[in-house]
Amino acid sequence: MAPDPNASSSGTVPSKDPKKKKDEKKEEDLSDEDLALKQQLELYVERVQDPDPGLQKVALESMRQEIRTSTSSMTSVPKPLKFLRPHYGTLKAYYETMQDSDLKKYLADILSVLALTMSAEGERESLKYRLLGSEGDIGSWGHEYVRNLAGEIAQEYAKRQSEEAPIDDLMELVQQIVAFHMKHNAEPEAVDLLMEVEDLDLLIEHVDSTNFKRTCLYLTSSARYLPGPDDMLVLDIAYMIYLKFEEYPNALQIALFLDNMQYVKQVFTSCDDLLRKKQFCYILARHGITFELDDEMAADDDDREALQEIINNSRLSEGYLTLARDIEVMEPKSPEDIYKAHLLDGRASAGASVDSARQNLAATFVNAFVNAGFGQDKLMTVPSDNTSGGSSSNWLFKNKEHGKTSAAASLSMILLWDVDAGLAQIDKYFHLSDSHIIAGALLGVGIVNCGIKNDCDPALALLGDYVDKDDSSIRIGAIMGLGISYAGSQNEQIRSKLAPILNEAKAPLDVIAFTAISLGLVYVGSCNEEVAQAIIFALMDRSESELGEPLTRLLPLGLGLLYLGKQESVEATAEVSKTFNEKIRKYCDMTLLSCAYAGTGNVLKVQNLLGHCSQHLDKGETHQGPAVLGIAMVAMAEELGLEMAIRSLEHLLQYGEQNIRQAVPLALALLCISNPKVNVMDTLSRLSHDTDSEVAMAAVISLGLIGAGTNNARIAGMLRNLSSYYYKDASLLFCVRIAQGLVHLGKGLLTLNPYHSERFLLSPTALAGLVTMLHACLDMKAIILGKYHYILYFLVLAMQPRMLLTVDENLKPLSVPVRVGQAVDVVGQAGRPKTITGFQTHSTPVLLAAGDRAELATEKYIPLSPILEGFVILKENPEYREEH
Repeated sequence: MAPDPNASSSGTVPSKDPKKKKDEKKEEDLSDEDLALKQQLELYVERVQDPDPGLQKVALESMRQEIRTSTSSMTSVPKPLKFLRPHYGTLKAYYETMQDSDLKKYLADILSVLALTMSAEGERESLKYRLLGSEGDIGSWGHEYVRNLAGEIAQEYAKRQSEEAPIDDLMELVQQIVAFHMKHNAEPEAVDLLMEVEDLDLLIEHVDSTNFKRTCLYLTSSARYLPGPDDMLVLDIAYMIYLKFEEYPNALQIALFLDNMQYVKQVFTSCDDLLRKKQFCYILARHGITFELDDEMAADDDDREALQEIINNSRLSEGYLTLARDIEVMEPKSPEDIYKAHLLDGRASAGASVDSARQNLAATFVNAFVNAGFGQDKLMTVPSDNTSGGSSSNWLFKNKEHGKTSAAASLSMILLWDVDAGLAQIDKYFHLSDSHIIAGALLGVGIVNCGIKNDCDPALALLGDYVDKDDSSIRIGAIMGLGISYAGSQNEQIRSKLAPILNEAKAPLDVIAFTAISLGLVYVGSCNEEVAQAIIFALMDRSESELGEPLTRLLPLGLGLLYLGKQESVEATAEVSKTFNEKIRKYCDMTLLSCAYAGTGNVLKVQNLLGHCSQHLDKGETHQGPAVLGIAMVAMAEELGLEMAIRSLEHLLQYGEQNIRQAVPLALALLCISNPKVNVMDTLSRLSHDTDSEVAMAAVISLGLIGAGTNNARIAGMLRNLSSYYYKDASLLFCVRIAQGLVHLGKGLLTLNPYHSERFLLSPTALAGLVTMLHACLDMKAIILGKYHYILYFLVLAMQPRMLLTVDENLKPLSVPVRVGQAVDVVGQAGRPKTITGFQTHSTPVLLAAGDRAELATEKYIPLSPILEGFVILKENPEYREEH
């Protein structure tokens, strides 16, 4: 079609000031071209009403031509539409009188476009005339028109749904619009329209290899903001699309997010490339779930063994040490290297030379955290010169009774993930007669096996017999060891060992509390009825006096962990909890609610929990602590909710009662774990000097948690100053020391963040370990500063190397250049925007801080996972040519 000369140039004429037009309704304001155009269009309008169909057709054709070819700036209405506005009414009236014919449909098309600027709000006339008009191509009328139609369809659909009217004609139009959007890179708009008309399945037909990635990115990121069950539906569609285009790693991640093992299986069976399957196994291992491969997923036995070995995480220690050697931090550090007492002024360091059991215990933890996984340190693993057991046992005996438990267990922290060496070194403690040391060794067996599965189940073999011993400290060691080593495995043998303990009449409360936690960890997020029943009965059997004990709070938590992130599945159990003794009823209710919705970002639940926190209650009430932690657990799912939760928690500090103020620092710690945000750091720094010592302790520990594994210099400096500020207060100093150990966790190579894969997946066992430790911190004095300080070892469940380690096809480390920078959210952006900003180029292995993302800086290799974190297999790019 040759464009009309008037129309094409009309776009270049600057539109005149509208006010003038209103004042002097004179034609002189218009340029000659516009005037000609206006008269031309008025002539067409008259001709359309002519009785001669031939003339009508010519007039409609010309009018249509004018409208289509008019170009206009983004901000002004196209000229032809502007001049036709006064005639909209006349054309509408005339349309009603016309006989049914092709011409009538033609006019309907034009009215539909005019309605774009003329139609009254809510009339949906554009859509009305569109449905009456010809079935032609809608895209030719331009994007704005299609957009407007999509909006009207959404309203019309909602109206027809409520009246239960047929929607077939609408759906045909939807098909056209979606096809148009997908062709023109407007995937988000297509997805939005399909969500409005509740027919996302259409999407699968319309995506192609050029736009499926952007479509799926939009689907997965919008899922966080949709109410259930829509969010699951959207992710299902994304999963289908990824499978259709053989983008298996992404499909696997969605399957893990949905916690759908059938889908995980399907990914394995759909893909027949062994290398890619190995990459899936690394993703599963990082997520920390127990998964057994069968013949369908890997036919060849040797292959299956190799794959299962990766899932079992048996390479983790090796990879971590590769990273440590590369970064040159193998040199063991002593607690003194961390305290840096020489930087402080005189008075504080003078008091430090006293050899107190509490300070030695603190040093034990610092040493364990800092040298975690390195296999050598300066306190526990020093090779002995004389044959009398050497210095390792000397350090053991510098601790008092229950301190020895933590000291013995700290050896296994240093040998973390290295099962064979670990068990060999711990073995010597089993031959000592001291029950506390044996308890520590049992707990140590669990810690060494944390996150590492093994076919011969060494942990069960070693710990099984100790679960029923008489000494309660030995029992707790064995029970906790089983809970840590089999977290998330849903292992039946462990249930049959531990469940009977819950209803033993003579068992002391602490044994029962740790049993509940261990069962909660082993069956985390499984909604297992039998375990839930056992814990519920144990709670009902507790006497009045026992319900007041600090450790009782671990029982409802064990119950909550069974439903971690499982939303509605908790409701039946929550009903039962309403029948409990009123001392613990509300506490149980809050704990169950916060666990069930952990990591979902459900706004309604956050509001509900905030409501509980706003009440001012008597001193005896304890349920507000878990409610505050619950806010953090639910809101940690996405960045936006996280910022809002931080603000809400600031408010709680200002008007909350004491028991709320104690919990706020811990909630902040969970929101920013291993991610030291400056505003949170300042808040915690302020609270660490609070007059109430409980609040100060919580704030100090939280400073350690937000800086965990980051070596953050500012937090390290704050903690050094606090250590001189609190040098007389033994318990606060203990907390400062623990926090110093956490900040330098694994010499800065580890993270406690339960989120991984670019903050998409939440590892349930990691979250469970953190939440257990935080719940214990709600009563610092009785638990962490009492004789149950080894609860701190639950953090081992969340420890993961924050590394990117690239390996070749034989799984040997391979050094390649990568760019590491702050991740940028590119959802729905046009073109191919950069996904990272402010990057630096390093060669792997590299460390990734919170919010960092890596991409390969070379074309030579192709990564088998789109997300570069943890272990990534690279295969050579066949099309790569070296440039000379």
